[in-house]
Amino acid sequence: MKARSLFTAVASVAVLAVSLYAAEEIKLDGIKCIMNPKAAAKAEKSVDYKGGQVFFCCDNCPKGFAKKIEAGDKLVAAKGNAQLVSTGQAKQASCPFSGGPAKEGTEVTVAGASVKFCCNNCQAKANKLEGDDQLLAVLGDDAFKKAGFKVGADKE
Repeated sequence: MKARSLFTAVASVAVLAVSLYAAEEIKLDGIKCIMNPKAAAKAEKSVDYKGGQVFFCCDNCPKGFAKKIEAGDKLVAAKGNAQLVSTGQAKQASCPFSGGPAKEGTEVTVAGASVKFCCNNCQAKANKLEGDDQLLAVLGDDAFKKAGFKVGADKE
């Protein structure tokens, strides 16, 4: 019985150490909580999302995030995608509009995330949009998939 307790304690410490190490690699300077954008995100308040981690300000925000994701809230999903990009966990391959190769010099910052496009026309299309419309069009789940974003172990 003591051996089992000791093993459980050691395993718990190992999981915690790996989690904290992974969170330390991610720079959270200027990153805001997805659920409370007035508050700074904290490394110790994270949950797994699409192979990466999204960060919150408190213990309640991850619960609200999970409920909204489960309910299919497209805006909250786009905010999670934006945080994955802005923290460098998600790497882009393609244009979120056309699916063509993303090119340097076509970047647009959306919700703190720098997103590239295939051409000046797609860049202009993104620049014409504002607020939540822009966020959903450029970093919503469909656009995130079309842009070929790779997260975590899937990164190239």
